[in-house]
Amino acid sequence: MENEVDKTINKTLDEIRTGENSYDVGRVVGIEDFVLKVIGLDDVMYYERVIVGEKNIGYVINIETNFVNVALLSRTEQVRIGDQVRQTKEPFTGKYSDDAVGRMINIFGYDMQNNKQFENLIPVDIECENTPIMERAPVSRPLHTGIVGIDLLFPIGRGQRQLILGDSKTGKTQLGLDIIANQKNDKMICIYVAVGKPKREVKEIYYKLMQNGAMNRTIIITAFNDDLPPVLALTPYYAVSIANMYMKNGNDVLVVIDDLRRHADAYREMGLLSEKTMGRDAYPTDIFFFHSRLLEKGCQHKDGGSLTILPIVETRTAEITDYISTNVISITDGQIVLSAKNMQQGIKPAINYGLSVSRLGGNVQQPEMKKMGAALRGRLLSYLESKEVYELANSDQLSDSLKAKIAEGQSIINNLVQPKWTNVTEADAQARFAKLFENGGNNGQSQ
Repeated sequence: MENEVDKTINKTLDEIRTGENSYDVGRVVGIEDFVLKVIGLDDVMYYERVIVGEKNIGYVINIETNFVNVALLSRTEQVRIGDQVRQTKEPFTGKYSDDAVGRMINIFGYDMQNNKQFENLIPVDIECENTPIMERAPVSRPLHTGIVGIDLLFPIGRGQRQLILGDSKTGKTQLGLDIIANQKNDKMICIYVAVGKPKREVKEIYYKLMQNGAMNRTIIITAFNDDLPPVLALTPYYAVSIANMYMKNGNDVLVVIDDLRRHADAYREMGLLSEKTMGRDAYPTDIFFFHSRLLEKGCQHKDGGSLTILPIVETRTAEITDYISTNVISITDGQIVLSAKNMQQGIKPAINYGLSVSRLGGNVQQPEMKKMGAALRGRLLSYLESKEVYELANSDQLSDSLKAKIAEGQSIINNLVQPKWTNVTEADAQARFAKLFENGGNNGQSQ
């Protein structure tokens, strides 16, 4: 029987006879950090994988009349002017193994805890095809986050895209991890995507999820801060492609992308070095399309599976109207805004209840939760409005009705405070506020 070596040799000889192995070889004529200018690749295609020198891997990001730009994904040897660049006639694909569930993996299929490639790797398209409209179903099933303030006031549905945004150190990552941890007794597959984070921080996240029993059905996909920007730019797409595979097999999948600000900065760096046309804040003019075609893959599939995406965006000085934030807000189905002021006051999670919103709202809630959530939201927002006006006023000068309103609002806030890594069931959330309302909301204490 013909062995594998003989098969490979015979296949190569057949390709030589038919000319199928005649690939163009280009030359590097310019180097801008990790972006190369290459000539001689006349029939190359976008996203085609190329080999630079002997070992470096790159892909084509820009095609001009007389040259192409190649972005390096790995730089295991020094690149010099004149180095050969060989075509592969194949698009760059990530590598994935089902054994990665419960582990940390990167786009090349390596287990990041022992730096070895998984076995049984399969190629994964960096950018999978969108689910057609006719294969999508309405988002109507709730994703229980275990966070009282979200499940009652800003519910998330399976298949929804819900943004989490706030300043640094306001608990954005922790909120995403708490939501992942709440799925540990569910059949949902969770994917946490770390974009540009230090290795130490990602390892801490892994061990925390492990300690809380949440890693059994969780995959951590990493692009560390010392990886090249093209790796950071492609990793969320790779993660969503993996999630899409699980969804089409009938699974519910949750993807937390942490965060899209760093993702956008990596794409901007690539654009600047490849001399793309720049727009507002020096981001490439297609930055909106870059994020929208990633996030629009979240959906409820007609065959039962779902893909829920929770992107995280870091703001500066609580400015949620900056370029990247407004772009992602317009793409997603709502946002959870975190407040540095609330964090400083010990209100955790530090949700800004006045600015947060879920555009699906009660459509994904049970009738009891929907009724209580609507009543609670109205009373809370009324309190927050009054608090802004009377916060510094002398309490002796306030009317009895206003004092009662403020006391009730403070009681609601107290009951929304929740330590990290703790989860509250819907039944417990309803019981907590049912008792509060029975008492008129004036106890001022957490139940």
